[in-house]
Amino acid sequence: MVKDVLKLLLEGEAVRTEAMASVLGVSEAEIEATLAKLEEEKLLLGWRPVINPMALAEHEVHALIEVSIVPERDGGFNRIAERISKFPQVVTCYLMSGGYDLLVVVRGKNLLSVATFVSEKLATLGSVQSTATRFMLRCYKVDGFLVHPEADESERPAVSP
Repeated sequence: MVKDVLKLLLEGEAVRTEAMASVLGVSEAEIEATLAKLEEEKLLLGWRPVINPMALAEHEVHALIEVSIVPERDGGFNRIAERISKFPQVVTCYLMSGGYDLLVVVRGKNLLSVATFVSEKLATLGSVQSTATRFMLRCYKVDGFLVHPEADESERPAVSP
């Protein structure tokens, strides 16, 4: 049931238009029109709750992959970045400045599934020169929210009477 609720939250709309209209003192129709315009202009891409990854019983593996690529003659970095972004394992893809070209965030069931994706799908693309994979070990903050896992007993200082 928890997985189903989380899935609905991740795929659904979290804010009720009637509540927004009440807070802003406008009609619900105005809110709906504004939201439709924001979506049409691609300013609003979706609605998402912030999920505490430490609280989920089943942990997925996340990795940051630094990708160096050869830009294409006509498309530059865009075509290869868009191609990489279409893989279902890719959560996020950024064009970067500095020592590598793309920062790709990948999600997988385990270390092997991420490593297999990198070696069989990502690194084999013609424009990819090199990759460097860094696995995320622990999350401390997500989208501005601190993640507070339950304190480990061994980390608590001893209290003397």
